[in-house]
Amino acid sequence: MLYNHSEIKNKYKSTYQIRKALENKEIYKIEKGIYSDVPSVHYLAVIMKKYPYGVFTSYSAYYYHNLTDVIPDKIYLATDRNNRMISSNKIKQVRMKEELYNLGKTEIDYEGIKINIYDKERTLIDLARNKNQIGYDLYKEIISNYRKLADSLDTQKIEEYLQYFVNGDKIFEIIQDEVF
Repeated sequence: MLYNHSEIKNKYKSTYQIRKALENKEIYKIEKGIYSDVPSVHYLAVIMKKYPYGVFTSYSAYYYHNLTDVIPDKIYLATDRNNRMISSNKIKQVRMKEELYNLGKTEIDYEGIKINIYDKERTLIDLARNKNQIGYDLYKEIISNYRKLADSLDTQKIEEYLQYFVNGDKIFEIIQDEVF
């Protein structure tokens, strides 16, 4: 089980007791402010513990939804624009308005770890919105995988989501042309 600093402080009551538990290998320090009762922890569990408000988006969402086999060079996390800045060179923070941040937010189980991620419909909208910023080959790979999933996508959900975007009609045309 993972603990943040305040949780471990509540459990062990003092810094001295925490140090003693670390020396006795009752707990392990995974990184600054994150502790575990096992020595090795999946990096996704650490990210979700450290940033519980973060939602996997963009390249990370494509990868964790198995739409591409390209492992992203950074973890792409969406946050509400009012949340604090994430200062990590491993994470690319995407800040957005609250209504867009909550749109399509879901939780999936990836290798036994529950992660916050945008659903496939919202991820498709983001793909169409950012079509020109993604490399051509990667875009085509993701779109071809979306074509295979076309029957399982909820088009009504896509239309509902598009109401929140400025150029929703244009995005819908791109999705219609490329996927359906």
